[in-house]
Amino acid sequence: MTPTPALAVTTPATRTTRTVGKTTTDARPRTAARPQRPGVSVRTRITLAMALLVALALTGSGAIVYVIEYDRNREQAMNEVNQEIEEFIRFQENGVDPRTGEQFEGVVPLLQIFLERNVPSPSEAFLAWYDGEALPGQDPGDDRYLGDPDFDRIVEELTPENGNRLWRSPSDGEVLIAVQSVQFEGDDRVGALVVVQELSERDALLHETMVTYAIVAFLSLLLVLVIGWWQSGRLLSPLRTLRATAERIGATDLSKRLPVKGHDDITALTRTVNGMLERLESAFSSQKRFLDDAGHELRTPLTVLSGHLELLDPASPDEVESTRKLLLDEVDRMTRLTRDLILLAKSDRPDFLRIERVDLDELTEDLVAKARGLGDRDWRHDGAPAVRVDMDRQRITQAVLQLADNAVKHTRDGDEIAIGAALSAGHVTIWVRDSGPGVPPGDRELIFERFGRGAVRENDEGFGLGLSIVRAIAAGHGGTAHVEDAPCGGARFVLSLPLRQNRPEETQSWPAS
Repeated sequence: MTPTPALAVTTPATRTTRTVGKTTTDARPRTAARPQRPGVSVRTRITLAMALLVALALTGSGAIVYVIEYDRNREQAMNEVNQEIEEFIRFQENGVDPRTGEQFEGVVPLLQIFLERNVPSPSEAFLAWYDGEALPGQDPGDDRYLGDPDFDRIVEELTPENGNRLWRSPSDGEVLIAVQSVQFEGDDRVGALVVVQELSERDALLHETMVTYAIVAFLSLLLVLVIGWWQSGRLLSPLRTLRATAERIGATDLSKRLPVKGHDDITALTRTVNGMLERLESAFSSQKRFLDDAGHELRTPLTVLSGHLELLDPASPDEVESTRKLLLDEVDRMTRLTRDLILLAKSDRPDFLRIERVDLDELTEDLVAKARGLGDRDWRHDGAPAVRVDMDRQRITQAVLQLADNAVKHTRDGDEIAIGAALSAGHVTIWVRDSGPGVPPGDRELIFERFGRGAVRENDEGFGLGLSIVRAIAAGHGGTAHVEDAPCGGARFVLSLPLRQNRPEETQSWPAS
């Protein structure tokens, strides 16, 4: 019988593989890659936001101006109407016909003479009303309002109360109608002066003004758009440079930096990004250096282990035992090497140090006491000021004991080794001096490099990492490590650390309590 082939069924959410006698379900979700949609750029959004705000401001300003001017036109028209009414009231109160010098005989002569002696402006019309009927006006054109039922009705309604009202004429647009009544004693019939003030010309001027304003506002808006587009592009230029720089940065090249220009928020962001790039470059460099160092230095002990294991004769107990001791020794060396490399890799991290306030004189005395166990030497204390400084006590102890161990390797029993500290020019210096042969000037930088070694004594199994660890600890404190000639011969290794200041109100050093 031919075996049944395996069947594979795949759905968008779950991939299930069925085999004869066995079913396996892979429930991993499979998400389709979504295409990136081009969005509106920040520059465009800023420009549109500016344009919208300016458009709203211009529109609001135009509306306010229109309302103010519209009300002002009505107020001016009302003032002109009131002026004509006041002149008519004074003329009526005088009561003397200027043609005869005698009192007016009735309402009609009063109204007719007033119309003859007062010429209305082009936007005004004077009409005389008597006993519910209109008298002909001075200007024949003023009679154009007569015969309109709405106009007649308004005049009849306003005559008893001497009021005014706005009315929209079919031919002249909106007009202001004001009525002032007059009545003689003994005459039951009532006359009235009707003043009509046309508002169309004023409204036309206001309309022209607003059209002009709209054109100027539109041109201003275009100008704002152009300036906003240019200015936003100028302000966002560092961000575009940031994007372009980020695109050029690769895993092997983190040296690109953004140009710093100006003193605004974008400049502050640029400095922050540059600082981030520097930290990333330092971190990547540290990792790369760690991998290179580990790969280089672990190759030899791994080769030794592999070679001895391949040549090992399991049937020989003596050979197994000797190989075991040799391999354990190599494992110990690899452990020490790995520990030192990890410590150097950690030296670039911000949590490498734990700063605390330390009594400097007490620290140096403890260091001398701990160093006595490193070898039979004449250990001395060069003294230290009684001050308290900020440092990582454990890291400084590690560095100084490393220097002391190095001094033991280059001296003999009974030779003098001293540890001391001092304050000078805003720095605290801690040193270890010995009476050994010293360090040649040509080796004084080499010995602080990783795996860098000068002249070494016989049976020195170091890796050349001890002094590089010392320099890393000093650099973590913002200081330096160097070697110089001791005053009485030999070498003096010096840690120079700046005095730390955690708070502005505190001084950089404190007397020890």
